[in-house]
Amino acid sequence: MATMSRQFIRLDVREDIRAGREPFGKIMDAVSRLRPDDDLQLIAPFEPKPLIGLLNGQGFHHQVKDLSGGDFEVHFSREPLVVDAVDLDARGLEPPEPMVRILEAVEKLPRQATLRARTNLRPLHLLARLKERGMSADCTPKPDGSFLTVIRRG
Repeated sequence: MATMSRQFIRLDVREDIRAGREPFGKIMDAVSRLRPDDDLQLIAPFEPKPLIGLLNGQGFHHQVKDLSGGDFEVHFSREPLVVDAVDLDARGLEPPEPMVRILEAVEKLPRQATLRARTNLRPLHLLARLKERGMSADCTPKPDGSFLTVIRRG
């Protein structure tokens, strides 16, 4: 019995958008051609949140990567994408920049992923904001005087 190999389809819609062409039909055509074990990598000049919501509703998982220059890469898969942990070092930044960067990073985390953030100060305001958003966080002082905050999306 022959086994099908996993395909990885890459679709870059940046030029379509720059030229004023709506890429939704092209994207959905690519999605319709995906076999159950295929993945789609979408490159766009912004984070396509409505598309992410639509495809999540169709059983896709996603992972967003912020590229240089404001572009985004979104990886869609029907299987959960495994990301053990993401590290963010926010030491040396003036408040509120550590909280801003950490909250931005948390929003991009796939479900069940963990963010490990290092800060100079105990992030009390951040902890309150995370709790409001339904996320769990544990903050531990480190020997160098910094704090390690482990944040989980659930």
